[in-house]
This record gives sequence, C-alpha cells and structure tokens, in this order.
Amino acid sequence: MAMNLRLRDDQTEALKLRAEEEGVSMHAILLRAVDDYLARTAHQTLVRKAAKEQTAKWAELLERLK
Repeated sequence: MAMNLRLRDDQTEALKLRAEEEGVSMHAILLRAVDDYLARTAHQTLVRKAAKEQTAKWAELLERLK
C-alpha cells in the first residue's frame, strides 16, 4: 500500500542526515521505525493482557492480602 507522509522540515533534514550516516534510504529508516513501534506496542498489549488475567485470577487472594 502506498501512502504519503508529511514531515516537518526539521524532521526531514534529520532523517536525511541519519540516512546518509547509516548508508541507507530514508524509506528504509521509516520502515524500521514502523516495525519497531509495532513490535513494541504488541509486546505492551500482551503484558497488559497477562497482567489483567493474573489480577482476575488472583483477585480473591490479593483482596485478602490488603
């Protein structure tokens, strides 16, 4: 899927410099950033779900320990 991304001038310049330093395209850096974000937020979602499940599972014990 194609999409347009509008960056501020300072973001564009910083991205261009980083791409030159790393010897990769700006596109490659942006794809990596998206992948990193998706992986990080997927992990956070799993942790929250597990915490909710464990809290529910141990709710009675946790209440008694208050």
